[in-house]
Amino acid sequence: MIDISVLPVTDADVEAIIDLARVVWYDTYPAIISRAQIEFMLAQRYTAARIRGELQQAGIWWDQAHVGTQLAGFACSLLTANHELKLDKIYVDPQHQGAGVGARLIAQVAEHARAAACTTLILAVNKHNERAIAAYRRHGFVVREAVCVDIGGGFVMDDFIMAKSLDTS
Repeated sequence: MIDISVLPVTDADVEAIIDLARVVWYDTYPAIISRAQIEFMLAQRYTAARIRGELQQAGIWWDQAHVGTQLAGFACSLLTANHELKLDKIYVDPQHQGAGVGARLIAQVAEHARAAACTTLILAVNKHNERAIAAYRRHGFVVREAVCVDIGGGFVMDDFIMAKSLDTS
């Protein structure tokens, strides 16, 4: 059994998170979206200032998973206006995919949801990211709706919104 630890992201971890995001995005998305859109979205979502700002905000959680001393993945979750918890980001290093890292991060996010009295986890996933959709289904998520969101720069996010009810017992 692999030893996976999950801890909150700190200011000192931000650059490693940004680096891992780039690795995972270029492993996952070139067959799904253009390189220009990948760069646009990385620049939007993965700046040190943005992440550090989110680390200070109530209702947003950044978690990191380590296998031994190596950063293996991260997740960011946030409260929504509907009092659901949105799994906004979850990425696992390609070297550690399939080893339970994503499952441990999802479990941690579910704990944040329960602590915030949320009974539902939601997420958005690209409609063509079949590997991620299959993984989310294995964790009990179901497609709630399909959306196409203009994110600026001439780009859209063509996603499924998936949801998972949490056991509150």
